[in-house]
Amino acid sequence: MRAFVVTKYKEPLQEADVPEPTVGEHDVLVRVEAAGLNPVDEKIRDGEFKQVLPYKLPLILGHDVAGTVIGVGTAVRGFKPGDEVYARPDTDRIGTFAERVAVAEGDLALKPAAISMEEAGSLPLVALTAWQALVERGNVRPGQKVLIHAGAGGVGSIAIQLAAHLGASVATTAGASNAHFVRALGADTVIDYRNQDFEQLLTGYDLVLDSLGGENLEKSLRVLKPGGKAIGIAGPPDPAFAREAGLNPLLRLAVAVLSRKIRKQAKKLGVTYEFLLMRAGGDQLRQITALIDQGVLRPVVGKVVGFDETPQALQSLSRGGIRGKAVISNG
Repeated sequence: MRAFVVTKYKEPLQEADVPEPTVGEHDVLVRVEAAGLNPVDEKIRDGEFKQVLPYKLPLILGHDVAGTVIGVGTAVRGFKPGDEVYARPDTDRIGTFAERVAVAEGDLALKPAAISMEEAGSLPLVALTAWQALVERGNVRPGQKVLIHAGAGGVGSIAIQLAAHLGASVATTAGASNAHFVRALGADTVIDYRNQDFEQLLTGYDLVLDSLGGENLEKSLRVLKPGGKAIGIAGPPDPAFAREAGLNPLLRLAVAVLSRKIRKQAKKLGVTYEFLLMRAGGDQLRQITALIDQGVLRPVVGKVVGFDETPQALQSLSRGGIRGKAVISNG
């Protein structure tokens, strides 16, 4: 089976012939029709997460899949060969930059009928991230004020739509050329991050979804109202994440040190900071599917490349300039 793998950190992906996926009794074997490209893939390739996510090399990357079921384990009851499906495989089972992938039945959902394979392949990671941040962690309610950074990006373009659907007043940061685009997604207030300082223009927010980290996260704390919450998906990881991930005591201590400054700043301001590393979930994907088929959410695919272009496409992510997601097509 053809796949693109990390053989050494900080080096481009290499095409390789790899063994066929092992299909357990609760697994579904999927022919990969499309796979989304995500910054986390590039960060893993670059070795940024090797302490927290100790993958063994060689490693097949890829966190999003849309495709067709070609086989099922003996205990699978919810899917059959021929079904069109999509998923974000569990963290220890990534590997969608390949011709086939085995996914746990519980992480899989039927593909939304209203969209293409490429559009479906763009969605699982970013849509689950938005759902877990806004619905599960943020408990966003009508009338609240939500700030979503990088609104034209993969997570941002879905999070804006979801926050607006939940009844929030939505602000976002974006380049001036994307102002009309993010307003069409549902943003009420657009801050041109190149020429405006969101900290000087926004105040009293209930929730911030931050995908940039660093100074941007620190400033985000200051636009929250007392009791507000900042959810970061770019780090730093916090002690709660370390516990949930089952990290050893030494790594837990390191994580606590990494996030101490931002947690201390949040406490002083009377707000909270939480790190979110989204998790796989077929049940949540089914709720997202319903919103897509109702026309509430729409995927944003800014670029589609062929399977053979995977290494170059992954490295080009850091240059930005793509609205929504870049997707690999195996069609």
